[in-house]
Amino acid sequence: MRCEGVGGYFWNSFAIVIPAVLISTAVGALNGYALTKWRFKGSELVFALMLFGCFIPFQVVLLPMAQTLGWLGLSSSRAGLILVHVVFGIAFTTLFFRNFYVGIPNELVSAAKLDGAGFFRIFWRILLPVSAPIIVVSVIWQFTQIWNDFLFGVAFSAHDTQPVTVALNNLVNTSTGVREYNADMAAAMIAALPTLVVYVLAGKYFVRGLTAGSVKG
Repeated sequence: MRCEGVGGYFWNSFAIVIPAVLISTAVGALNGYALTKWRFKGSELVFALMLFGCFIPFQVVLLPMAQTLGWLGLSSSRAGLILVHVVFGIAFTTLFFRNFYVGIPNELVSAAKLDGAGFFRIFWRILLPVSAPIIVVSVIWQFTQIWNDFLFGVAFSAHDTQPVTVALNNLVNTSTGVREYNADMAAAMIAALPTLVVYVLAGKYFVRGLTAGSVKG
């Protein structure tokens, strides 16, 4: 496999990253909203457990996750990798959105409830329009985490569903004869390009989003 063969794996990564980012961000936003504006008995415990999920080492869950994907019939598939990244990303996106929504006055939600607005209507009309900064944070975080992942990619993918990070590792480590450093470097640049573009174009919004909910007005 030489540099020309990395292209297919590059698009594999996009096919995995885009749906995983969108789903984990959407679920994290709803979780953060529910845990701050629709408190229920045990909501603090639920948040604590989800927060604990941010600190679970990936290696600990490789075997149970492989068994789960096997039961679901998603082994060695893009859908399986998407599910894995969504499950692990929800803890972080929930934390981001929960901390951001804490700074939004509860009176806005209470007034909407009095007017007869329901759960999703309040989220769509009140919370979502002011969520742009934290959505950017969530998208950038998830995009870079998933794009740069190697462990899950090598553990849960087959040859034709491997992300570009796994393909890059295979390219470098399977070279025979004279090593073609130019091809290796070109492949590395291709693999790194999307995250570089994301941070160059949206890096300043990432910092603004992280600090947007840090002070409760």
